[in-house]
Amino acid sequence: MRSPTTWRASKYVIAHGRLRPSRDAGALAPSSRLIARLLTDRYQPALATHARGRLLDLGCGTVPFYAAYRDQVDDNICVDWPSSLHRNMHIDVFCDVSRTLPFADATFDTILSSDVIEHLPDPVLAFREMARLLRPGGKVILNTPFLYMLHEVPHDYYRHTRYSLERLAAIAGLRVVQLEEIGGLPEVLADMLGKGIGTLPLLGGPLAIFLQATAIALGKTSVWARLRRMSRDRFPLGYFLVAAKPGLGHDDDDRLRDARDAVIA
Repeated sequence: MRSPTTWRASKYVIAHGRLRPSRDAGALAPSSRLIARLLTDRYQPALATHARGRLLDLGCGTVPFYAAYRDQVDDNICVDWPSSLHRNMHIDVFCDVSRTLPFADATFDTILSSDVIEHLPDPVLAFREMARLLRPGGKVILNTPFLYMLHEVPHDYYRHTRYSLERLAAIAGLRVVQLEEIGGLPEVLADMLGKGIGTLPLLGGPLAIFLQATAIALGKTSVWARLRRMSRDRFPLGYFLVAAKPGLGHDDDDRLRDARDAVIA
């Protein structure tokens, strides 16, 4: 990463040892604090468990997860589009992330790609490229929204389901390690209402903050948790995926090849 000593936390901060959404409205919209909290609850343990070696932060933006993975890896390479809406002082390579990436095969041990694949017009190519860039045993860690508003338009192309993510991983020869829904119907309704209210003049921001904080607090109750469990299969706010490239074992290679061939057929 370019200029790591000048990096400052943006969307996410470390507070009391925990990765949490920023309270800075300039870094994270108040109406996005709920989904940001749900993401930090997943990314911190996943990065601690899976991030290692040389990491590719693909579609990195302001490199918001750097604080969560910097002590886990030896090096991190930050990549984003030249036309990215985000600040670019830390980006190592500017390229069209939706095309073949300018790196040699088996270059990275970990690939992090948060809120990116919905913006890629050819997700099959994207997964194949990530698989190509991983060393044997390497991991892809990503999330993508589902029941969520359009964002970064006009480059918002897909809403992936559990089944499309499983298919994309299999086609690329990756083994799914973790695939789970993010939130359920209560979180979807709170997120949509917060984003709608957040557009109102003057009181929109404070009301969105109050609504998101209320939803986060209620999310810890047994009733809310039960509603989430009952609805998340059909009404997820998004998905979180960890997928691995097979190691050198022949059993893993054979199993992944069979799964890929079955999907393609």
